[in-house]
Amino acid sequence: MLVTLVAPYVDTCATDLSLALDDAPRPALHVLQVDLPGAVQVRLRLLGASHQVMLRAPGAALTETVACLPGRRPDLPDRVHDESTGYRFTATVLRPGDEGLRERVAALRAELADDPYALVGVFPGDVDAVTALAVRPGRSGGALGWRTWHAYPQTRELVLTETVVTPR
Repeated sequence: MLVTLVAPYVDTCATDLSLALDDAPRPALHVLQVDLPGAVQVRLRLLGASHQVMLRAPGAALTETVACLPGRRPDLPDRVHDESTGYRFTATVLRPGDEGLRERVAALRAELADDPYALVGVFPGDVDAVTALAVRPGRSGGALGWRTWHAYPQTRELVLTETVVTPR
């Protein structure tokens, strides 16, 4: 689902981002609830300061926030692996330059616009100012995954995250 957002985004570059787990729900600009087999619910939430994913499933309850979080020092780890909860997270920052960023964001918008498991928010002022989230159900071993993209045209950065949760 492709949506044009009404509010400007708060975070301005990759170094402003933090990862918070089990954070309280933050005010969302747009929410997409994805109901999956096995009583699994995933809420993809676009924030003015990036994204929040809320997972509720038998054996798993998790809230992941990647955003500019007031009162918290920016810290986006490259990877997190918590064996006890079955949570795995990776983050990568790309710097593809103006044309490269424009091409990647255009391809992302085209690929995810009609995906029922995806939410793409375009911020006003620049069609390349995008936050996108996509759930990827049906992983082996009962795992559930999602990917996110945060595009910052002013710094020519693209932040990619990938999360996999294997309920215990």
